[in-house]
Amino acid sequence: MLGRVANGIFWMYRYLERAENTARLLAAGHRMAMTRGADAAVEEWRSVLTTLGLLQSYEAHHHDFSSAHVCDFVLRGKDNPESVLAMIEAARFNARMCRSALTLEVWEAINEGWMAQRELLLRPVRITGLWQVLAAIRRESTLVRGATHDSMLRNESYCFARAGTFIERADNTARILDVKYYLLLPSLAYVGSALDTAQWENILRSLSGERAYRWLNAGRMDSRSIAEFLILDERFPRSLAFSYAAIRDTLTVLARLHGNEGPAHEIMRLAAQQLTGGSIDEIFDSGLHEFLLAFIVRNRDVANAIAEQYRFTA
Repeated sequence: MLGRVANGIFWMYRYLERAENTARLLAAGHRMAMTRGADAAVEEWRSVLTTLGLLQSYEAHHHDFSSAHVCDFVLRGKDNPESVLAMIEAARFNARMCRSALTLEVWEAINEGWMAQRELLLRPVRITGLWQVLAAIRRESTLVRGATHDSMLRNESYCFARAGTFIERADNTARILDVKYYLLLPSLAYVGSALDTAQWENILRSLSGERAYRWLNAGRMDSRSIAEFLILDERFPRSLAFSYAAIRDTLTVLARLHGNEGPAHEIMRLAAQQLTGGSIDEIFDSGLHEFLLAFIVRNRDVANAIAEQYRFTA
C-alpha cells in the first residue's frame, strides 16, 4: 500500500473519532452548564475549551462563555480551523484521496454524513437544536465505523483505520481525565464533595461510560474507581487499556501481513507495559496528572512511529 493512502485512511478515522469525541464533550458540558449557576457554567465551558485545546483561540475572538457562542465556535466557527465542521470535511477529503482502498459502503457513509453535517452547520447552531446536531455527529461516526466493520477486508486498510481510531480515542480519554483532575476542580478542598462527584459523573457521560461503570460498581462513585475504569479496564471500549489492546492487535496483524515487525511494535510494547504495569493506587501515588501527561506523549510517539514505519509521507 502506498504511504499516502495509508496516511489518508489513518487520518480519516482520526478526524471522525475526534469529531465524535468533541460532540460527546459538548453534550456533557451543556448538560452541566444547564444544571449549575452562571459562574459555574462559565468554568464548565472553559474546561471544555481547555480539553479541546481551543481556549486561547476562543478568547481571542469572544469575550464571554455563553453556551451559544462556545458551541457555535467549536462546531462551525470560521475562526476555528479545528471545528467539527473542519474535521468532517478533512475526513471526507482523506476518504476521497484513498477512495480505491475503501468499500462502497464506507464511502457512501462518510459522503452522505458529510452532506448532512454541512447542511446542519451552514447556519449558527441554536441551543434549542444543539442535541439534534450533536446526535447527528455521533451517528455519522457510528455509521462509518459500522460500515467499516461489516464491509472491509481485514487487510492493511482496515488495520490503519483501527489504528487511527484508537490512537485518537486514547488521546481523547487521557485529555479529558487530565483536565478534570488537574484543571477543573477549583481547589483541593472540593475533592470528595458533591461538586467533585458531579464532575466525575460528567466525565463518565462525556465518554459514554456512566451506565457501564454503574453496572460494574453498583453505583459507587469515587475518583479512584472511575479513574481505574477509564484507564485500566479492558472491558470498556473507551478506556486507555482497551484502546492500546486494539492498537497492539492491529500492529500484530500488520506485522503478519508484512512479514516482520519494526520500531513501531517495540514502542507500542513499551507504551503498553508502562500503561498496565501498575495498579491505580500506584498511579495516584505517583501523580495522576503526571501519569496522563506521560501517556499523551507516549501515545504521540506511537502514532509517529506508525507513520514513520509505514512511510505515511512517501
